[in-house]
Amino acid sequence: MGFRIRSLNLINLLLILSIFHWSLSSTADTITPGQLIRDHETISSDNSDFKLGFFSPQNSTIRYVGIWYLSESNIIWVANRNQLLVDASGTVTISNNGNLVILDKQNMSVWSSNISKIVTNSTVKLLNTGNLVLFDGNTGEAIWQSFQDPSDIMVPKMKLSINKRTGEKVKLTSWKSSSDPSIGYYTASLERPNAPDVFLWFNGTRPYARTGPWNGRIFLGSPMMSSGWSGGNEDDGTVYVTYNLENNADFAVMGLNPQGQLWIAGWNNKREGSRHVLNGTYCDIYGICGAFGICSSQSSPICGCLSGYEPHNLEEWNRQNWTSGCVRKKPLQCEGFANKSEVHKQYEFVKLDNTKVPDFLERLTATEDRCRTQCLHNCSCVAYAYDSNGIGCMHWSGDLIDIQRFSRGGVDLYIRVSLSKLEKDSPSRTIIIAVTVPIGIITFTTCAYFLWKLTAKYAGETDSHGQSQRMINQDEEVKMNELPLFDFEDLVTATNNFHSANKLGRGGFGSVYKGQLKDGQHIAIKRLSKASRQGQEEFMNEVVVISKLQHRNLVRLLGCCIQQAERILIYEYMHNKSLDAILFDSIKKKELDWEKRFKIIEGISRGLLYLHRDSRIKIIHRDLKVSNVLLDEELNPKISDFGMARIFRSNQDQANTRRVAGT
Repeated sequence: MGFRIRSLNLINLLLILSIFHWSLSSTADTITPGQLIRDHETISSDNSDFKLGFFSPQNSTIRYVGIWYLSESNIIWVANRNQLLVDASGTVTISNNGNLVILDKQNMSVWSSNISKIVTNSTVKLLNTGNLVLFDGNTGEAIWQSFQDPSDIMVPKMKLSINKRTGEKVKLTSWKSSSDPSIGYYTASLERPNAPDVFLWFNGTRPYARTGPWNGRIFLGSPMMSSGWSGGNEDDGTVYVTYNLENNADFAVMGLNPQGQLWIAGWNNKREGSRHVLNGTYCDIYGICGAFGICSSQSSPICGCLSGYEPHNLEEWNRQNWTSGCVRKKPLQCEGFANKSEVHKQYEFVKLDNTKVPDFLERLTATEDRCRTQCLHNCSCVAYAYDSNGIGCMHWSGDLIDIQRFSRGGVDLYIRVSLSKLEKDSPSRTIIIAVTVPIGIITFTTCAYFLWKLTAKYAGETDSHGQSQRMINQDEEVKMNELPLFDFEDLVTATNNFHSANKLGRGGFGSVYKGQLKDGQHIAIKRLSKASRQGQEEFMNEVVVISKLQHRNLVRLLGCCIQQAERILIYEYMHNKSLDAILFDSIKKKELDWEKRFKIIEGISRGLLYLHRDSRIKIIHRDLKVSNVLLDEELNPKISDFGMARIFRSNQDQANTRRVAGT
């Protein structure tokens, strides 16, 4: 009997200890000096909605410390984003200088809250808002908080902010991929403090999208961000926006995904609802239609010129490359008028309703009538708008960039036009003209081309190149559907609408751009020029040749795109670009010692040997030069640009050509 009593007492003791340990590791909301949070242990907010602990992203074994809402599938903050823990031996604690730190198995710090002020008695608390706060135990002052150092998620009561005096920002940064929380390619920050506007940036320097100015109630360029937002100014010069939910049973987050999209997800009574992408259309891409262009998702094509304007480069515009934008048909000449009444006789404004206003607005203190009059009398003012809900009078001078037309929302935008040339039609007419004219040209050109081909056929015009092409079609049975096909819209997104900042170079038959796919993979995109008479021929030749070749010293063709009259080739991306970029650079060429040069020579030779002898089809490149030799991260050479290559029969040693090839 005595043994049974002792056994029960031991069981009760173990149960009490386990409950005590569980309460410390799973429900306590505070970390105190000397306390260690080990992997698989957590602390929880008082309402149990949020937990701080270790986790691994999907398809990864790397360990990170983060905060999640309800479950690990809803990570809202990550501490050691760029400092990895390769195993489950990490700990979270408070260091001797009062900082919150993450230690690896050697007790080396891999992440710190990095507060310069030394605090001897600090504590960390996870609040019911999901904010992790480091307090000075002596004064009770919050000296660091996760809300001021966010990851990719914004939660209620968190602030996006910018300080007008120092330029310091609280911003979101995307994950690199869904399985890699390290700092990615996109950031979301508050800009234009005089009329706060949330901007998305690519690589931190190039605008990718924006919400439009916040008027104290809504963002004028994002109809879906229409409720719950507030903001203000703080004494230190900080301007901020935040959002709150009226119903305590509701919870919502705004996130920035690795593809540069803002999204919103909501929960009601802790049950998740639907997710919505805020910038999911091409019109949301910053400046997609160029200066003085306007974008409408309901139109086809999506870009048109403002009233009184025409495409700056009609050829590019007709190819749906709108980055060069539009120019005024007739320059404004209002400086020479003797008085203001003359200005009224010469110029007027065309109204665009439901509009996302352009970037770079200037705010004025004026009534709506005075707003119009002041713009009319100012020759540099090209447009104005008036928002009665908060912003008031807005003027624009210089280029009008990033204008979008909505089916609802936005404000009325007024564009200055010459009264004698006043166009009362909507921008859709410009779009119709821009489409019908090139269609006629394309139709005429197509008919002329086929007529020429028919004439050449009956004239008996043949050459060895034509024989080679027929040999390819018959013997190799190369078909376009054997090659992976890319969607044109995905390539537009990957290159930010073939932005000039992404251009790697230009050849005789088109330009090459750097792009990034949605999964984070970098690619090189060769967009063949429609202005090139031989572009179609070069495109097909390259597809036919490279699609059948596999060698470590030949550039790899990943796929192609043949949509919307486009002829695009997608290759693996070479980080060190072409050999000429190093060889002819007075500084970079010094990095090429003899060992590296010999390695490059040997690689090119191996590639040529494969083309001439070892591949199942004999290939003569005909345009081999240093600019067509690409280098990967380890300076391994890869031969590229097979647009002029010729395929020979296995027993063929020579052939004739009708045109000069090569450089």
